[in-house]
Amino acid sequence: MIPAAFDYERVDSVDDALSVLGERGDEAKLLAGGHSLLPLMKLRLAQPALLVDIGRIAELRSIREEEDTIAIGALTRHGDLERSDVLARWCPLLSAVAAEIGDPQVRHRGTIGGSLSHADPASDLPATVMALDAELTIRNADGSTRTARTDTFFRGLFEPDLSPTEMLTEIRVPKPAAGTGWSAIKFHRRAQDWALVGVAALIRGDGTARVALTNMADRPIRATGVEQALASGADLATAAVQAGEGTSPPSDISGSGEYRLALAEILVRRALEEATARANASSES
Repeated sequence: MIPAAFDYERVDSVDDALSVLGERGDEAKLLAGGHSLLPLMKLRLAQPALLVDIGRIAELRSIREEEDTIAIGALTRHGDLERSDVLARWCPLLSAVAAEIGDPQVRHRGTIGGSLSHADPASDLPATVMALDAELTIRNADGSTRTARTDTFFRGLFEPDLSPTEMLTEIRVPKPAAGTGWSAIKFHRRAQDWALVGVAALIRGDGTARVALTNMADRPIRATGVEQALASGADLATAAVQAGEGTSPPSDISGSGEYRLALAEILVRRALEEATARANASSES
């Protein structure tokens, strides 16, 4: 398929990008790595009148350690997340997830901001940043800046909490407390396929947890039933039984909703076991 006709403009700064968005509004779409937007354009499911290429904005490609957080620029590529020494030390969950996205070509071009802004419930990074309790920095063409929590940023299928004149510029991940364990597990039929179900989990030393699910609703969601069971003192297997609570998994040619529910329970249990083992190893070292 060939995309509908569109204009193209390349910008070199966030201010320039926002200026264009302020002028063109919902006629314009931001282009970063392009792995999400361009296929939609080829299918004519997206027909922007203007593509604004932000891929060369150097200020948005960074990973830096601050006192209590790790700040990640929205144009940081998956491959940079995978290889970052800062993330390897403070946020290995994010590095591990990035290393399993697509293939090397995808990881070389795809960006974390693009993935989050696309808001695909089958994508790996939205659930991961939700498990990490990340905070998203969003700038508007009117000069204002706001922050959004991941629990509310993903509003529905391909529906992020972004207006046509806004862009995501930074992701801020809190440093985990000592003794925190992590796990990322997904099930897919082939190495580069979308996950039928994915789990990102953090377990703290006090036994509390944050568990997020991929492809179990029209958006990434928290497994709150699992979290509440763990907080109440349930063992890992008992808590994992609550994995399907509040979910609405899709049925498609890859598997039914019932299959995904059963799979989620298994993957959540395995993720909790792996995260707990890492937490225990961290406490002993």
